[in-house]
Amino acid sequence: MDGRDLVRSVKSMGAAGAAQGLRTVRAAWRSRRADAAALPRRGAERARVPGPVQDVEPGPGGGLIRFARSDLRIMVAANGTVFWGWDGAAPEPSYALTGACPEPDPRALLEPDKDGGWRVVAERVTIVISRHGAVEVRTPGGVTLRREQPPRWWEPVDGGAARWMQRSEVAADARFFGLGGRASGPRLKDGTYRLWNTDPGRAFGRADDPLYITMPLQLVVADASTHLIFYDSSWDGSVALSHGEEGAGSGHDRPGTSELRMDGGPLRCWVMVGTPARVLLSWAALTGPPALPPSWALGYHHARWGFGGEREVRRIVAGYREHGLPLDAVHLDIDHYDEHQVFTVDQEHFPKLSGLAEELRGEGIRLVSIVDPAVKAEPGNAVHDAGAARDAFVRDASGRVVRGVVWAGESVYPDFTHPRVREWWGRLYEERLAQGFSGFWHDMNEPTSFAAFGESTLPRSARHALEGRGGDHREAHNVYALGMARAAYEGLRELAPELRPFVFSRSGWAGMQRYGGTWSGDVATGWPGLRASLSLVMGLGLCGVPYSGPDVGGFDGSPSPELYLRWVQLGAHLPLFRTHASLRAGRREPWEFGPEVLEHAREALVERRRLLPYFVTLAHLARRTGAPYVRPLWWGAPEDRALRDCEDAFLLGDSLLVAPVLDPGADRRAVQLPRGRWYDTATEKVYEGPGQVLVDAPLARIPVLVRAGAVLPVRGEDGGLELEVWAPARGRTGSGLVVPDGGDGWEEPEMERYFTRWEGSEVVVEREREDGPVEPSHPVRVRGLSEG
Repeated sequence: MDGRDLVRSVKSMGAAGAAQGLRTVRAAWRSRRADAAALPRRGAERARVPGPVQDVEPGPGGGLIRFARSDLRIMVAANGTVFWGWDGAAPEPSYALTGACPEPDPRALLEPDKDGGWRVVAERVTIVISRHGAVEVRTPGGVTLRREQPPRWWEPVDGGAARWMQRSEVAADARFFGLGGRASGPRLKDGTYRLWNTDPGRAFGRADDPLYITMPLQLVVADASTHLIFYDSSWDGSVALSHGEEGAGSGHDRPGTSELRMDGGPLRCWVMVGTPARVLLSWAALTGPPALPPSWALGYHHARWGFGGEREVRRIVAGYREHGLPLDAVHLDIDHYDEHQVFTVDQEHFPKLSGLAEELRGEGIRLVSIVDPAVKAEPGNAVHDAGAARDAFVRDASGRVVRGVVWAGESVYPDFTHPRVREWWGRLYEERLAQGFSGFWHDMNEPTSFAAFGESTLPRSARHALEGRGGDHREAHNVYALGMARAAYEGLRELAPELRPFVFSRSGWAGMQRYGGTWSGDVATGWPGLRASLSLVMGLGLCGVPYSGPDVGGFDGSPSPELYLRWVQLGAHLPLFRTHASLRAGRREPWEFGPEVLEHAREALVERRRLLPYFVTLAHLARRTGAPYVRPLWWGAPEDRALRDCEDAFLLGDSLLVAPVLDPGADRRAVQLPRGRWYDTATEKVYEGPGQVLVDAPLARIPVLVRAGAVLPVRGEDGGLELEVWAPARGRTGSGLVVPDGGDGWEEPEMERYFTRWEGSEVVVEREREDGPVEPSHPVRVRGLSEG
């Protein structure tokens, strides 16, 4: 411990109390000693590059190219997805994949290229490998989208995991997106981004990085095409990005660059090329379709750390009822546990929790429980004793159970990389279901262990099963929360097979969408936090995680009435719409901010309920196509450079354009429009894109525009589904998809497709059927006629 460690230790004890502070000092020392004893010291290393080509072995969709000091396995799948792995790495084992690798394209053949290189030509992509191991991804027309330089490894002379580096070049006009949840996004700026899921330990702002979800995934948008590249290694690493410049220097373009450095794991990747929609469809096919949330989870949620008891929950729910505010779910934080111990209930303050849940269910309100992975390390704790009997907890290299510190004090951690442990943990949710909970939010699962100094997680030397392969926390850390989500999802499917599970997780990794969604974590209260909220949702959607949302109002502090209202107005148009705050933060109920804010917040909540059928449709489309609910403005026109650089507005599905107010005092704002005619949904004023327009944004609402010709499924005044049709421009047609709410079970409702057109002075709406067009299945309301 150096002087800075000592200062941090003292501060920790002062802030958290002497007992807990002392625990964090001991935990930090234990972690440091464990790693010092078990992790290999970095000594002499041997650098390696592939060297020249020696020979090739053609195979289905590609083959194996042998270089002097490495082998490259390459395969183009039938759907155009490309895999390659150095040192002969295969696609499996992988936590990201669903387990079924795509079939190779029998038409894609490995053939000689110029200068001693090789290439694989397929319908949607061409891969060119130079004789020294550079790999180029090209469009069918021959335009280079990405050039991977020959990789470099640093191998310890005494054995152990090899570090590696992959440097890449992209087009000068390209923009980078992805890498998981980044508060400074969604377009990634020049700089270095770490790939290590991290609890910042405080409310975060736009400059904080990394956060809870990191992924070695880049979505790169350029004039020529869009491509996604995923480096399938869960080890710690970093990515240094630098955008290019057109006409730099002597008139030549300077390409954009990406330099990925990983501390270990295989150097293998997947590449998908095409439109953004095609790329995300391919990603969902590879890593699994997004879980479909129950319909009620697409409504409005209210959460709080510190309800304190059943009486306060009833008071809050009564407040929503009395003020005419829709409410679909209430979330209980760790204060409802018995001394913060997972899968328990504080019987003093929540003596009849199941009765409360039943009472709320009668009002159409579901109860959602927080679930932390850490288990109090105390004999007599039922979860601890059951886990210990099953050898379920993570151990160190010497065989001792690893202890960390979280809210309950000294705690142990299930090893979610072991199938037996996941099965045991999944069955524990039976207790939660018996208490009346309908959904679950996973917290502290990076995993977090409070530490006075060093990293706030498990020792890197901690041992994990890794599905029987064995390994340590360096490889398991980033997939820990993914395993926890899988355990819960699969357990709930067994315990309540008639219902779709609702699970969302603070941390995760590639493929987490299979089991549910996520939320922002502890976003700081303030206007920068409001911007970060939108960045995270958009960025995660482009990583294949469509269901997410922020803590509306921010996690800490007390938002001003204006900030709170603008956050509510944004949240009403995001997939997860939930207010939440910390124990010592100000109130988050709409009536706490004065009558004007209450009235406008009511309008936002009522509008969210009216749009619920549209959100249900978007959820089904996300599951079937991988398309996020919240999409960047360039989604349908990635070649539009003005849209590529727009980060303060978004498309909600294909039909709506939402332009939140992200700055204080604004009552108008500029909106960059994609091509086509757009209506202001509040005034029905018409705007023509592409181009920038100035739109009114009074305190009462944020600008929401709708595409001409759109068919929106909405909730009618009678509570049934209604089609809100916006007149297409004269001489043009429109369309829309509708997936009716099939309930919260597993029924897959039929997708309904509608078309609109002018016929004389009327707008005609028809439903497409195999045997020809028919009348709509739902009532129709046409808007925008005066401007048609």
